[in-house]
Amino acid sequence: MKVGCIGLGDIAQKAYLPVLGVLPEVELHLQTRTPATLARVADGLHLPAGQRHADLDSLIAQDLDAAFVHAPTAVHPEIVTRLLEAGVPTYVDKPLAYELADSARLVTLAEERGTSLAVGFNRRLAPSYAQCADHPRELILMQKNRVGLPEEPRSMILDDFIHVVDTLRFLVPGPVDDVTVRGRVQDGLLHHVVLQLAGDGFTAIGVMNRLSGSNEEILEVSGQDTKRQVVNLAEVIDHKGQPTVRRRGDWVPVARQRGIEQAVLGFLDAVRAGEVLSARDALATHELCERVVHAVLERSGSAA
Repeated sequence: MKVGCIGLGDIAQKAYLPVLGVLPEVELHLQTRTPATLARVADGLHLPAGQRHADLDSLIAQDLDAAFVHAPTAVHPEIVTRLLEAGVPTYVDKPLAYELADSARLVTLAEERGTSLAVGFNRRLAPSYAQCADHPRELILMQKNRVGLPEEPRSMILDDFIHVVDTLRFLVPGPVDDVTVRGRVQDGLLHHVVLQLAGDGFTAIGVMNRLSGSNEEILEVSGQDTKRQVVNLAEVIDHKGQPTVRRRGDWVPVARQRGIEQAVLGFLDAVRAGEVLSARDALATHELCERVVHAVLERSGSAA
């Protein structure tokens, strides 16, 4: 099975290549425009010259069975378009694109070509978060905070807050009939954003504070006088009377803890089985993110 990996930055090296690089049935092909990075990463994986590519044309010419796109968001539309037009099943880091129109075009193109397109919302597959889907969820609260990283609103929401948005969409127990957005923009930079989704019998709140004083990710789901809390995807605390704590095993790989290993294997299994994956639900997350962007900019008095 020939599999391409496009873009060899931190996310590819830390999360995806440790999974792809050890699959015996995968002939891995790497592509980046940075020669030094290509040589270093390929050497580490002991890949021959024929599996190293300096441009996308060379990679696509290998008649790939699947491709993983980990290049910067700004070039996703161009790369994913090329792959889909070549009929290559494609997995791409979130977001599909910064602009909703580009994301919608890619989803439509994939459907027209009958080619799989998957978006890397790995938290849906992280064991600690997947367990929360089986817990009462009258109230959902998710925080994903950072230290000293206020950012331009669109890039912050589409590159990072999108994880919070998608996790809330994954966990809400019914249709959402009310959406509320709050945020603070100063000097063109988004400091914090709060999204509230509500429906019959539930409320879900997502928070991102880029000036929080702490790098942390905390998810809480509660209902029926019980609560489950997940801290940094690694520690699960169940509250019902005396709290019980479950921690990630010492030998559990980070890629498995964060759902990335499951996403990679599930995508490749679908390709082998000839199953065409749709990114239509992922597009709904992008649509909600666009709504958040516009709400934040309107409140700050900035043009969208």
